Amino acid sequence: MTLAQPDVTVVIGAYEAMPYLLECLASVEAQTIGAGRIEVVAVDDGSTDGTGECLEEFAARAAMPVTVIRQDNSGGPSGPRNVGLSKAAGRYVFFLDADDRLGSEALERMVAMADRNGTDVVLGRVEGVNRKPPQAMWGQTLDRTDVFSSNIKFTLSAQKLFRRTLLERNGMRFDESLWTGEDALFTMEAYLRADGVSVIADHTCYYLVGRDDGKHVTKTGSYTLRFDSARALMRLIADMVPAGERRDALMHRPFVVTLSPQFGAKYANDSETIRRHKFELAKPLMEEFWTEGVARRLKVEERLRLHLVAEEKPELLLPVVEFVKAKQKPAVLLEKRGREAYLAYPHFRDTAAGVPDRVYLAPPREARAFPGYREHSPLAVFRRAAGKARRMLKARAAAGGGPRTPREQPVT
Repeated sequence: MTLAQPDVTVVIGAYEAMPYLLECLASVEAQTIGAGRIEVVAVDDGSTDGTGECLEEFAARAAMPVTVIRQDNSGGPSGPRNVGLSKAAGRYVFFLDADDRLGSEALERMVAMADRNGTDVVLGRVEGVNRKPPQAMWGQTLDRTDVFSSNIKFTLSAQKLFRRTLLERNGMRFDESLWTGEDALFTMEAYLRADGVSVIADHTCYYLVGRDDGKHVTKTGSYTLRFDSARALMRLIADMVPAGERRDALMHRPFVVTLSPQFGAKYANDSETIRRHKFELAKPLMEEFWTEGVARRLKVEERLRLHLVAEEKPELLLPVVEFVKAKQKPAVLLEKRGREAYLAYPHFRDTAAGVPDRVYLAPPREARAFPGYREHSPLAVFRRAAGKARRMLKARAAAGGGPRTPREQPVT
């Protein structure tokens, strides 16, 4: 007898996951999609705390099919996920971290969303437990969107529903050479290759759990790993998206989320050796991927710090970092009748520093917070032009020379 293909394979990569794994597995058992529509592939990555035994006990009692694979430790989350993906039979795959748990009805809702809209990736609303997840993408439920038309680029974790044919057709796997940021690379590629992405914003589908022992993978590792992650994601974007506004819009993410923090508050406490090394690591990235289009999308203090990195001016960067770390507020200078707002962070209009004014010019979304700012929008330009035309016509009429009719036009 041939078993029906499951709708979704839940891939769980687990390493030293006790006791969090207990709630994780309970959340899988509680799914309303039905045991006949789900399978679990769990990979114990060399745990010594009873994780493997817990998975085997779960497999023995669970109503749905459960495959448990036990292997030597691979050193990161990519290996177990790839092993699990290679064994998946479901139409869709969901990557569930062993520390976290699914929300009620999560799989049923996500599969239904993908089936209804024909989309290849589904994002379910994420809530944090002792952790703060990204928030920008949960404004509204979207049946069909893409990475250019929404904020989904700011959630590149792997905990999403992926259509398995998308992954298999493109030979997609997690990069096992990366120790952090491997999920960002995988998910961004999926977004770019997907025939549509759906967002469920009105129902919590996933609980991102902060471990009490602080051993969550994203909180550990050398700063050099963050540069590796940024480099890989930037190159993927450059390879898949032609230069221009769309590429700049995506590059905004690795510059702000991954690279900028390396020159943020922690930089003030770094040794001189580490500071020099960070500049060396950043140099090829700034030369290849930093553009005016990316810079315009950043907040002023982010743009200023990265501008100084690009210009290789560490002596100017430190005062900026210390100013921001101290939570000082820059003076605001409104010019062009309030249509331009400059934030006077350190070195503003200091001729010796030579930082261009444009670096301090606040983008509209930041400038709107300042009283007196008048947004320089295309509609405002049209209104000013129309107002000027009306004033000119009124002035001519008052002078006795109304608008000329066609017969009054001068003959050439």
